[in-house]
Amino acid sequence: MKNHVTVGVDGSPESRAAARWAAREAVLRQVPLRLVHAVDWPLDPVFPGLGRQDVDRWADQALTEAAQELRGHHPNLEITTRCLTARPAAALAAEAADAGLLVLGSRGLGGLVGFIVGSVAMSTVVATDTPVVLVRVADDPDGPGTGSGAEVVVGVDIHEACDRVLSFAFEEADRSDCPLRAVHGWKMPAAYSYVPFFDPDNERYIGRSVTHMVDDMLLPWKHKFPDVNVSHNVFMGSAGEHLVRASQGAGLVVVGRHVRRSPLGAHLGSVAHTVLHHAAAPVAVIAHG
Repeated sequence: MKNHVTVGVDGSPESRAAARWAAREAVLRQVPLRLVHAVDWPLDPVFPGLGRQDVDRWADQALTEAAQELRGHHPNLEITTRCLTARPAAALAAEAADAGLLVLGSRGLGGLVGFIVGSVAMSTVVATDTPVVLVRVADDPDGPGTGSGAEVVVGVDIHEACDRVLSFAFEEADRSDCPLRAVHGWKMPAAYSYVPFFDPDNERYIGRSVTHMVDDMLLPWKHKFPDVNVSHNVFMGSAGEHLVRASQGAGLVVVGRHVRRSPLGAHLGSVAHTVLHHAAAPVAVIAHG
């Protein structure tokens, strides 16, 4: 049973923010927290003079300090640590296999909203089927978040089954006592680009039809989670851009990632990519399909 939360720790401000977010999530879920540090040995030649003992000592210190800080805030939370010698992305993906959630830190874009998603985080997200949450330093767990009533925003796709995405979002909103807002973006059918004139009634008709489909998609989840206050927004245009706008003031944004393998490897998808790089809140990426 996947009954714990795993978080990557490397001593950076981003990973410390992720660890604090993960600890609060573990408390909400009433499950243990696992702190994981991974280092690829031997180190890149750009780090001369560092021996294996130096690296191990630094890794142990990063884990110990993180665990001590979190135990100070959550004395009843069960916390374990693991230090691994492996490529970080591969190690984190492997550690996520038996976890209910993996949390990673990501750099923010300075004064701008959004993330700078590093190669380790991006590689890990597409390498695991476990839900992954990316957290920035700006995502202060003691500020607005899923534990403080800020809404959970979820992107929905009426054209493909996204039960795993909706399940994660509704469960998160339910356990955190937060409202949930579903967002869907739609585009005019390609055939309309060949029509010599545009009838606004067509846009209104399609918009109403899409809204009804979103209603139908959410209905069974509303019945399953009657205590969750649910709203939805249906827009014409880019789903990713509308989710980014909706992320302002949100506690968490939930997006799906299609599990598709290709000769070039797994990929993230355009909507998830846009949200990961520009959202103003922590982002949960849920593999599905």
